Amino acid sequence: MKGIKTVYICSECEYESPKWLGKCPRCGSWNSFIEDVVSSAPEVSALQRRTSVINSGNNKASKFSDLSFEEYIRSTTGISELDRVLGGGLVAGSVVLLSGEPGIGKSTLLLQICDYLGKTKNVLYVSGEESTSQLKLRAQRLSVKGDNLYILTETNIENILSEAAKIKPDVIIADSVQTMYSEKINSAPGSVTNVKEVAMAFIAKAKSEGISVILVGHINKEGSIAGPKVLEHMVDAVLNFEGDKKQTYRIIRANKNRYGSTNEIGVFEMTDTGLSQIENPSEMLLADRPTDASGNCAVCTMEGTRPIVAEIQALVTQTTFPAPRRTSNGIDYNRTYLILAVLEKRLGLRYSSHDVYLNVIGGMQIDEPASDLAIALALISSLTDTVIPDSLIAIGEIGLSGECRGIANIELRVKEAARLGFTKAIVPAHNAKAASSVKGIEIVPVKNIYELLRLLKNTDRK
Repeated sequence: MKGIKTVYICSECEYESPKWLGKCPRCGSWNSFIEDVVSSAPEVSALQRRTSVINSGNNKASKFSDLSFEEYIRSTTGISELDRVLGGGLVAGSVVLLSGEPGIGKSTLLLQICDYLGKTKNVLYVSGEESTSQLKLRAQRLSVKGDNLYILTETNIENILSEAAKIKPDVIIADSVQTMYSEKINSAPGSVTNVKEVAMAFIAKAKSEGISVILVGHINKEGSIAGPKVLEHMVDAVLNFEGDKKQTYRIIRANKNRYGSTNEIGVFEMTDTGLSQIENPSEMLLADRPTDASGNCAVCTMEGTRPIVAEIQALVTQTTFPAPRRTSNGIDYNRTYLILAVLEKRLGLRYSSHDVYLNVIGGMQIDEPASDLAIALALISSLTDTVIPDSLIAIGEIGLSGECRGIANIELRVKEAARLGFTKAIVPAHNAKAASSVKGIEIVPVKNIYELLRLLKNTDRK
């Protein structure tokens, strides 16, 4: 067709090439080129599309000290765990991208949000994947009433914006951005060009009218959000829905948030009636903790401002292979190798002839150095078959020389441990003074892993 051409676009940096390339010459990404069909004479120029978001033409510079914002700029979603991740609630005029694997619970969560927001606001739920009867069936299962909830099954962005102009919603939910397309673009829905055009149209609507927009993003086989990488840069917040579909627990993390911290997490449990909040994840993670078993040690990690006590399990067995296996679930793989090397070099423990398996219970991901002491204790306990007391918790970082280094937020961590019934906490000597202010728990300071090993041997004798 005249005026139509096929190009290959890099999904990372949007570099265009007339033929497929294995490596992008601009950003260096491998296998990132996606075939796309574009029009050589679009109805709207690229310059007009770029400037539509910011309403250029009449904007004037304002003095920073004269700027203000309304007190009602944030509104709660009715789900405190989600509000925590968003930084306190949904910001008016913001665009949030919610991603996750198929079947993880994205649509379920959004319908539950609609039930609360619909009591005080007009909500437009746009679905490009389900019919109205399917949505009604799921809403009944979740007990969603939706007094001010409007359902629109449409994939054309021009029709969606036209309908939104009639309804005048306060919140728009688009499920999903990869299923929608623009009449100005001749490529198929889900292509790089179409995803970018649809996202820009929603962003322009949100910024110009103060509407909160939530976009649902699909995950590709590599685990990243489908579409151009620039999509994550365009929106105000990127939330990732994590969890194993075979398990009931779900975690929401913020990979990007212009209006809050990216360290907070929200914990949910999938039930027959939808997602229920878990406001005390520590008790959930320790619910079925085994007793009198070697290789188990508790640790308190910080997820933003929330201390969470998790259980680390280690299994060290004699290997039957020339090269021993190393498996790590929930703990950084390279960090596992580092701690194993320190224990073997400084303490003379023979892990090179053993398979090592590490696991964090409940699907938690621990990526902070404060878990080093607990990992080391679990590894030593499993190798020597020494039982760590159930009332003991270990918090601290280990250096390459075997020293135990101080960590942040020690008081919050120890208070959480004491609240859950732990009576003894192993902490770095640098943090001992601050931790000792917490009542009801014994503080055991250690300077290095030699003292840690000696402490574990004394515990075994008792």
